[in-house]
Amino acid sequence: MSETTNTSEEKKKPTVNGRRALPSNNSNEEENEVPEMEAFGLIPRGFNPKDYLRVVDVHMFKEPHEINKQQHHTDKYYSPKLIVRRGQSFQIQIDFNRPYKSETDQFWLEYLIGRYPQQNKGTYIPILVGDVLKPGKWGAKITHKENNSVRLSIMSSATCIVGKFRLYVAVWTPFGILRTQRNSATDTYILFNPWCQHDAVYLDDEKEREEYVLNDVGIVFHGNINDIKLRSWSYGQFEENILDACLFLMDKAELELSGRGNPIKICRVASAVINSRDDNGVIAGSWDNMYTYGVAPSAWTGSVDILLEYYSSKQPVRYGQCWVFAGVFNTFLRCLGIPARLITNYSSAHDNNANLQLDFFLDNEGKVDTKLTKDSVWNYHCWNEAWMTRPDLPVGFGGWQVVDGTPQETSDGMYRCGPASVQAIKHGHVCFQFDAPFVYAEVNSDIVYQRREKNGTRVIEQIDTNHIGQLIVTKEVGGDGMMEITEEYKFQEGSEEERLALETAVMYGVKKQTTQDTMYRPQTDVEMDFQVQKAVLGSDFKVTITFRNKSRNYYTATTYLSGNIVFYTGVTKNEFKKQSFSAKLEPSSSSAFDVMIKSSEYLSDLLDQASFHFFVTARINETGKILATQKATVLEIPALRIKTQGETVAGKEMSVIVEFTNPLKQTLENVTLRLEGPGVLRTMRKEFRQIPMNSTLIWEVKCIPKRPGLRKLIASLNCDALRHVYGELNVQIQKP
Repeated sequence: MSETTNTSEEKKKPTVNGRRALPSNNSNEEENEVPEMEAFGLIPRGFNPKDYLRVVDVHMFKEPHEINKQQHHTDKYYSPKLIVRRGQSFQIQIDFNRPYKSETDQFWLEYLIGRYPQQNKGTYIPILVGDVLKPGKWGAKITHKENNSVRLSIMSSATCIVGKFRLYVAVWTPFGILRTQRNSATDTYILFNPWCQHDAVYLDDEKEREEYVLNDVGIVFHGNINDIKLRSWSYGQFEENILDACLFLMDKAELELSGRGNPIKICRVASAVINSRDDNGVIAGSWDNMYTYGVAPSAWTGSVDILLEYYSSKQPVRYGQCWVFAGVFNTFLRCLGIPARLITNYSSAHDNNANLQLDFFLDNEGKVDTKLTKDSVWNYHCWNEAWMTRPDLPVGFGGWQVVDGTPQETSDGMYRCGPASVQAIKHGHVCFQFDAPFVYAEVNSDIVYQRREKNGTRVIEQIDTNHIGQLIVTKEVGGDGMMEITEEYKFQEGSEEERLALETAVMYGVKKQTTQDTMYRPQTDVEMDFQVQKAVLGSDFKVTITFRNKSRNYYTATTYLSGNIVFYTGVTKNEFKKQSFSAKLEPSSSSAFDVMIKSSEYLSDLLDQASFHFFVTARINETGKILATQKATVLEIPALRIKTQGETVAGKEMSVIVEFTNPLKQTLENVTLRLEGPGVLRTMRKEFRQIPMNSTLIWEVKCIPKRPGLRKLIASLNCDALRHVYGELNVQIQKP
């Protein structure tokens, strides 16, 4: 063959590189031609294939009411072909042209998938007829012989490729192998088997299998944390052509056939192909309220229309948002037999650089600067969990795995996410593949509000650690109610375990920026700091800003102080103090500047929690360098004073006196006091209608302590204008 014809041949064939004898086999659709007569050598003139055992017909028992689909839980699939689950035996019957004689006749079965079947890749599977079936291993045995027919029980491997196989029956003759013709009626779909203990997706609870594999409708929870809404979604995994459409998705993703027995690989490629970013996948996302030339995401009622449109047009279907991606992904997983459920995470972080910090940049008026802000909080975000073992990870990280088809961030260069072990996310073991840091951030990030000054400084106004991942839910098994699964993902907020999980995540490379990093842009020869005077709520206090100029240069610093009230909800904030001044910094010396904060500036806004954030930024005019620092500070809320009068002896009457002086420049109204002391007195409660400003309240309680020993008295005061007022006193009760 000349060079030129060779190259034109090459163009038609898929490229073969120097490392492979065969092109990659990544399409379930494509087929190779299989010879009906495979001669061993020269065929003698008198050879007549009809003299040998010949296959007349093959019965697949593929009707929904017949044994195979009933036993394999595939009777709901709207498909005329045989559909079985791997690692579990199924029956076929072969009719020959004469009775089968086991002593002299020899036949076997061949299952093929794709265009380049190879035995070592699991894409060519010859099955010899034996006497016993080994669980979870390919094999066949004759269960019944009658006239010209044999009944076979066939066992598939519990790890075999999932897809559509072609079946041939081969008969041995002295001169060559005779095969049945290509017959698509005998095609066999093999799916994952959650009922089989040897399968990677084995799920041991029948009610859960019915929900997570066989239920073809579900509920999507949406809305927001304070107003949870729900809608039904039709998964339709058993509808006509849906199984073929799902297999097509793996062809589209070019997943090597030999990898299609592995649920980890399937989930990984599917999470990329569900969205249209970078691979012309199933659904084009749109979040801009402009749905021209497409269907608005909220209009879809289920997955079937989307999958069938994609299967026929091969073009992305417009448009989807997170619940649409998750709904279609759920259909894909359940259709192939991987247990799956749709999850909603309320207040979900989209952290575009996985640093466990959502950076919100505010402009000078305190509004979010949309150009600078790349991170976002979603009112809710839907993803999926798929159930499987993780032999690629240490023991204990199998079970539910997060997979997400919504295009948020790239992973290994493509828009995809998962599978990430939920257990690993909970414990902070985010070193384990795939994309655990991103999911960890989705449920654990802190919100950091930063403001960028005209001079370019980013000033942090407020950090919120509890807002993200407040509630994670899915549909309950066997009903339409909501099941909370937040604690599958995270420990109790503020617990020791939660801190340990965070430290583990940081150790394993989750970038956790400390706020100090953000604030610090060093000009090394000038140091700036500030101190907030300890102050009681209701009094004026000062903030002292100190500069230490270590250089021999004379500098001037344009200094800006911003005082912000941070509410405990973490979201509302208010800048109550802004002050700028110019500071002259003499060479090799320190200087201090005071800014007074008057109670009238903060009291009206203080409401509930007396915590402030102060940000001080200074621009060294001569160098243009920025110094920035921030501190959170808490005003001292005046305490209740508790004292006792008389002897403190068990069994004798004593007095407890509670005092409180109103520090605010306003009258406190409807004040409630509580006092208790285990072993000393039962909880007592007293209401005061008013406490005028600067006046002191005195409450005396008589009691008889029961038990001797060291006891504690605890008191609290509460009213609309003032909360978190406490007092306590240790009392040694003597023995009588």
